[in-house]
Amino acid sequence: MGHPSDSTTLILIVELGLLMVVGRLMGELMQRAGQPAVMGQLIAGVLLGPSVLGAAWPAAYHAIFPQQREMLKAVSELGIILLLLLTGMEIDLGLVQHARRAAVFISLTGILVPFAGGFLLGEVLPNALLPDPTRRLATALFLGTALSISSVKIVGAVIRELDFTRRTIGQIILGTAMLDDTVGWIIVAVIASLAARGAVSLTKVGVAVLGTAAFLAVSFTVGKMFVTSVIRWSNDRLIIEKPVITTILALTFGAAVLTDVIGVHSVLGAFVSGIVIGQTPILTRHIQDQLSGLIVALFMPVFFAAAGLGMDLTFLKNPTLAGLVVGFILIAGVGKLAGAYIGGRLGSLTTREAVAIAVGMNARGSTDVIIATIGLSLAVLTQHLFTMIVMMAIVTTLIMPPTLRWALGRLPLTEEERKRLDRERSEAGDFVPGLERVLVAVDRSANGQFASRLAGLFVGSRQIMTTVLAVGGLAGRQASAGPPSADIVRTTAEAVAAQAAAQTSGKNAAREPVSVAAQDVDGTSDAVLREAKKGYDLMFVGIARPLGRGSSAAPFDPEIEHIAKTFAGALGIVIANGEDLRKPLDAPLDILVPVIGTDYSRRAAEVGLAISAAARAPVTTLYVSPRPRGLFWLGRGRGPDPRESEILNDITRLAARQSVSLTASLTARGAPEDAIAHQVRRGKHTLVVLGVKMRPGDRLYFGHVTVVLQGDSLCSLLLVSS
Repeated sequence: MGHPSDSTTLILIVELGLLMVVGRLMGELMQRAGQPAVMGQLIAGVLLGPSVLGAAWPAAYHAIFPQQREMLKAVSELGIILLLLLTGMEIDLGLVQHARRAAVFISLTGILVPFAGGFLLGEVLPNALLPDPTRRLATALFLGTALSISSVKIVGAVIRELDFTRRTIGQIILGTAMLDDTVGWIIVAVIASLAARGAVSLTKVGVAVLGTAAFLAVSFTVGKMFVTSVIRWSNDRLIIEKPVITTILALTFGAAVLTDVIGVHSVLGAFVSGIVIGQTPILTRHIQDQLSGLIVALFMPVFFAAAGLGMDLTFLKNPTLAGLVVGFILIAGVGKLAGAYIGGRLGSLTTREAVAIAVGMNARGSTDVIIATIGLSLAVLTQHLFTMIVMMAIVTTLIMPPTLRWALGRLPLTEEERKRLDRERSEAGDFVPGLERVLVAVDRSANGQFASRLAGLFVGSRQIMTTVLAVGGLAGRQASAGPPSADIVRTTAEAVAAQAAAQTSGKNAAREPVSVAAQDVDGTSDAVLREAKKGYDLMFVGIARPLGRGSSAAPFDPEIEHIAKTFAGALGIVIANGEDLRKPLDAPLDILVPVIGTDYSRRAAEVGLAISAAARAPVTTLYVSPRPRGLFWLGRGRGPDPRESEILNDITRLAARQSVSLTASLTARGAPEDAIAHQVRRGKHTLVVLGVKMRPGDRLYFGHVTVVLQGDSLCSLLLVSS
């Protein structure tokens, strides 16, 4: 005979399995019909609830779903926390900043108008519909909130589906929805804390508001740095599987508990932690996808289907209650339309733009369902009021996609938008914007100091999280390079910080400072590669003698070879020559970027242009035509052919996007190394940034051009192998 608890566990598993499978299937059907999947998950709950399954097959319904309500409620509460974590991680603060004027006006009026309508409705509801007439104010506040807040997840899904994410109007809608969601959860947290304490008093309101303000202030200042350091520490130091996922969940649960302790509902802690975690530089898309997998596959369908399960539509037989549902929909829909339209006009938008935004903000979906669930758990909403709110959310969300398609279809692309979208499409394939972490391995030599400077300029211009390794005995050169020194770390960190400060002034003042970690290592390639395994996209290497003793046969030291052949990311090998040997941290830069039309050559050009932009240094790009010199200048071969022009034009456009003034040069010398050397002498360039590719063989070899340039020592080299 089984243990008595076996049936309890079995029923819970059956409940979760049915809610998940039916929810996912209905979500699939709704998405195929052009509607958000969450609507299908809510409908799945209605089908499995008393309105359909309970009416058609009462025995099956009562055998499964009325059982284990508390356990199912606990799973749903966990689902709320994880859903708000995911929602917060998808908040793009830059988008809100970009559309701040219009977003503030639209969000403010778009919340106030329907909130006032919902609050007034709560004040006139008959006592029979209230869970506790003595707490009418809390019920009215919850109704006002539920009828006024948009769902950023639903709005975002529809905007993405319509391919309006990067359109100006799409960014304003998304920015407003994000602000709406953020304000909404703050309101919910405050109201929920008041409702949980019973009667409303000015003292309790003040404590809740001050607690919320303090939590937000700490979260977006000290909290951001704390979260970044904790996530980086777990990623770099822990060897268990998925350490970052565990850290993110621990931070979320900790924030939820903290907000609950200070008297604000735990949903605010989960939501704000999601926003802060989402801004962490080390949070790659891969990690976010891993985290969202279980949430989307299990907790979302279970939570929303469980919410639908709580709806009993049989009450609609009562004409008065059915009329109230219509009233809820009208107050929410018309109030949001009017409020958002007024805000759009106040935000200097055209009539058509204001209409499109008003329509787009009318999706409630997941947010209202979560708010209604919280209200039900706090006993400020009855089952009937809960059902009315969820029905309002379903109806307004189903109406929004087709009406938004109509409204957006009336907004043609402007010339400014066309240019911006063309630029963004071009940037989508760029190499540098995708870099998230940079590793700098340097010693005290001139090469190390110059590598420190170039790395500092590069990461400062791009605001990339950086780790500096002070290496002393790399390749057994303890005597020449000196021991690992804190001076190296400090010098490099200071270079990074100085460039970051320069880059975040003026128009970039809102950008985050560069995060730099520093450490000494034993100076071997294995030590560098152990650090590299923690997840880096680009490594700068600067050591005393990177080249071997037989330069044509073995141009690189075996330790450099080991790093280059093992490291999975891009590698920048720095060789300082000329003036840079005497003053590598102060020598003026004049950069030459040879290009040949390959992908690795273009990626090196991106690195060179980023350094040029940070140093405000002149930069020249050189393309050496493979055509014979005579054909280049005479007859039909005169001037560049279309392919050569396109290669130079591509680099020129790349420079323009980074606001770099570029000089493009085309030559037809027979040997590329001779053409580059001639250009270095003629242009008095101090740095050549050269894209290189590893050639097959036992030794590290980047080709004849690299060997010749290393031997000439005309100027410093940055060899970028990507």
